[in-house]
Amino acid sequence: MSSNIYGYIRVSSTDQNEDRQMIALAQKGVPRKNLYIDKQSGKDFERPRYKKMTKRLKNGDLLYVLSIDRLGRNYEEIQEQWRILTKEKGVDICVIDMPLLDTRNGKDLMGTFIADLVLQILSFVAQNERESIRRRQAEGIAAAKLRGVRFGRPPRPLPENFNEIHKAWREKKLTLKQAALTCEMPMGTFYAKAVKIEKELGAGFANTQNEQIGL
Repeated sequence: MSSNIYGYIRVSSTDQNEDRQMIALAQKGVPRKNLYIDKQSGKDFERPRYKKMTKRLKNGDLLYVLSIDRLGRNYEEIQEQWRILTKEKGVDICVIDMPLLDTRNGKDLMGTFIADLVLQILSFVAQNERESIRRRQAEGIAAAKLRGVRFGRPPRPLPENFNEIHKAWREKKLTLKQAALTCEMPMGTFYAKAVKIEKELGAGFANTQNEQIGL
């Protein structure tokens, strides 16, 4: 049975561009029909295309990846995928960014030892870099919040008749449900907006939790 050449590409979000990986794999002669691309976060790591590819891979096939971190999210996962592909399925792997990680070369004991050593080092580096990026992102978000930067979608402006509806609700002319429906917002949102406004205006919102609110 003849062997086949495959290529695997992963980008961490649907808006990231996979062109660099595709060009590198095309230069290695990977047929377009044997290219498998996953566009999703490494956090989830479901990778449906990767799973489909591994089912097709057989002994003697060759798999190209641009970098070692395409195989997993962390040290353990990269090591495990490498073991499954090379030991259990008998697939050769070539990591384009690291020529030493080419299982077609150095099939003797020394070659295997060097490849395993390089794999362990690069797997550790990949995980450490991922953790460093995550830590820097968290530090950047925390610093931005201290500066008053708001994240997420901007709050929806209040409807023009909110004050009028709010007053009618407080005067018990409307139930909470009726007031919220009139303002086209959930009851919880209407209630929270009303409380916020009353506090800002110094209207006093004591005993609101004990106040009877009609639903």
